[in-house]
Amino acid sequence: MKRLQLSFILSLLFLFVPPYSWSQQTNPIPQSTNKYDSAQAAHSPRKAAIRSALLPGLGQIYNKKYWKLPLVYGALGASGAVFVYNLTNYRDTRFAYRVKYNMRVNQTDSLLFNSIKSNLQPLPEESLRYYRDQFRRDIDYSVLFFLLLWGLNVVDASVDAHLKTFDVGPDLSFQLKAGYSELAHTNGLSLRMRVGK
Repeated sequence: MKRLQLSFILSLLFLFVPPYSWSQQTNPIPQSTNKYDSAQAAHSPRKAAIRSALLPGLGQIYNKKYWKLPLVYGALGASGAVFVYNLTNYRDTRFAYRVKYNMRVNQTDSLLFNSIKSNLQPLPEESLRYYRDQFRRDIDYSVLFFLLLWGLNVVDASVDAHLKTFDVGPDLSFQLKAGYSELAHTNGLSLRMRVGK
């Protein structure tokens, strides 16, 4: 019984699988001698993306777009500076809030009160808690912006590498042509790009 089922399944496979899947290709596909294919192989978008992911700006250097380096490092440096500013203020307000909270709960003078920064000493406990929470939220946002800008750096390097072989020569032209479109099988206006003379 099992042999009959196996032979039935195999015969169905031979009937429904196209016969050209077993044939060997006798004519190899000719290699393209297009200069853009060789340029694409020589300048890899993958390499540019990996380099930018490892070190910001390295993909832009690989693409020879040196003018983008100040933009990359300026954006990442600004978001890093905002992170450091928020982190410092968060720590200061958290410390001040803890000291004032302990002073209120224990009802004793704390020796740590003099360690609070002078601009935070006159603030009430509720204001310190509010500022602490705001700085904590801003730390999260600055980390998020830093990661987004790093990702944008990677995307920019990859897209720039893809467009490295884009033809912007003087032989390109657009024509507005009325008539029948072979591609869409309709009549109307079409915009055609023409390469060469």
